[in-house]
Amino acid sequence: MSTPLVTLTTDFGARDPYVAALKGVLHRHCPGVRIEDLGHEIAPQAITEAALFLEAALPEFPPGTVHLAVVDPGVGTARRPVAARAGGHLLVFPDNGIMTLLLRRLPLEEARLIERCPFFPPVRSATFHGRDVFAPAAAWLAAGNALDTLGPPAPDLVELRMPEAAPESGGAMLGEVIHVDRFGNCVTNLIPGVDAVGMVSYPLSGSERVLPLSRAYGDAEPGALLALTGSMGRIEIALNGGDAARTLGIVAGLPVRWTPEG
Repeated sequence: MSTPLVTLTTDFGARDPYVAALKGVLHRHCPGVRIEDLGHEIAPQAITEAALFLEAALPEFPPGTVHLAVVDPGVGTARRPVAARAGGHLLVFPDNGIMTLLLRRLPLEEARLIERCPFFPPVRSATFHGRDVFAPAAAWLAAGNALDTLGPPAPDLVELRMPEAAPESGGAMLGEVIHVDRFGNCVTNLIPGVDAVGMVSYPLSGSERVLPLSRAYGDAEPGALLALTGSMGRIEIALNGGDAARTLGIVAGLPVRWTPEG
């Protein structure tokens, strides 16, 4: 039997004991488990940021991996804890929309409420379900136990409300910036296709800035602005060697239009 693999994605950061506690639970209940830290620097309670992160990272892992994701501003409320299977991957998460984008890429096969697990502690904290609910469930699945042993079906998973690009005449699309990554690249909800060409426009300081859609960051001179299709297929506004968001003052919500050539 291969070594079970569990990934961790949280907004816990590195300075507090929360991530270590999750790992302790996993190791205690599933000795020999391999744990991969995907990221713990998601902005606090930033579900949309987490959803984009998971969409980009999780499909690259082998089927059978258990993915534990905890960005959970509703901890202790009526929001549901869920375990699911999608595209052969096992997912453990709060039902707050965090898996919305991933589940558009991987087909959902089964979803269960996490209501019972032999690894639950005798007393569960109302403020740390990551340790007392989600990590035990992830360990249970990593140990080879069936998804349906955790609880009844979980219908109607919460969908994250995200702005969608609107089609315009001539094949153009109007969208907006939805995320700024650590490099200052301004990621939009425009997904025209990896081979798309054309022009990208956005308002800046009372006028409209227009950029050709480039193939790579190096297509622009150092310090120059460019637009390109990023690795997830989304159009980005970037600054070669710099921080576009900080330089231009761009924040989420800035309208961006893509117009195809011809």
